[in-house]
Amino acid sequence: MASNKKRSQWAEVWRRLKRNKPAMIGLAILTILILLAVFAGFIADYDTVVIKQNLPERLQGPSGKHILGTDEFGRDIFARLIHGARVSLRVGIIAVGIAIAIGGTLGAIAGYYGGVLDNVIMRIMDVFLAVPSILLSISIVSALGPNLINLMISIGISSVPSYARIVRASVLSIRDQEFVEAAKAIGANDARIIMKHIIPNALAPVIVQATLGVAGAILSTAGLSFIGLGIQPPAPEWGAMLAGGRQYLRYAWHVTAFPGIAIMLTILSLNLLGDGLRDALDPRLKN
Repeated sequence: MASNKKRSQWAEVWRRLKRNKPAMIGLAILTILILLAVFAGFIADYDTVVIKQNLPERLQGPSGKHILGTDEFGRDIFARLIHGARVSLRVGIIAVGIAIAIGGTLGAIAGYYGGVLDNVIMRIMDVFLAVPSILLSISIVSALGPNLINLMISIGISSVPSYARIVRASVLSIRDQEFVEAAKAIGANDARIIMKHIIPNALAPVIVQATLGVAGAILSTAGLSFIGLGIQPPAPEWGAMLAGGRQYLRYAWHVTAFPGIAIMLTILSLNLLGDGLRDALDPRLKN
């Protein structure tokens, strides 16, 4: 019965989401991007097309052979973009996963127990929030070294306070409801109450924030790579591609334009989808 009710609730959310045209446009763009990233290895070979230099064909404009042109080393820009999508999406999703795991746990504990524990956890989160997230990411990457794993860790840790505050606020609104009191009355322990009853009912704002958080993580990845603290050459990454092509902007506009467009479309699609999910998950907008 409960599973059928949960399925009907998500079916209603999907129905409301489908009526939101901007959200569906964002979902379509994101789906195309994910498919390109998944099948990037079949579309263009990584070793011979993506990272191998071909200097006789450097800085060529869009053509039948290279639909988006070539970069300063003669590498196909389209091939590098779709392989770079793998990197950006992986970093975005894993970084947000790290932030949700740590921030969600801390927020749930703070909201459920309250008191001194709540004050200690949230004051620590306030200290993190006092530091700009990009500056915190730069500090962590500089300390650990610029590579893919450290990049995901740095962006994930810098996003922890946002998820901690969101989960705490949701838990505070749920912990005194009747079904939680009923679970306590039948002897359920705190861990079971939090995991089985509170967290599932606090997921809606987390899902919305996660969608927008992936967009922010991708933008942070591009920013860190642009200044040399992210993915290192010759691996394809959109921010590093922007940095490498900026000196050729006047006579080879495509080298920077297409990575910039890729970043813009990805962030736009995630923001449109996040806004649509926020409206679809809000019961006040049911009608």
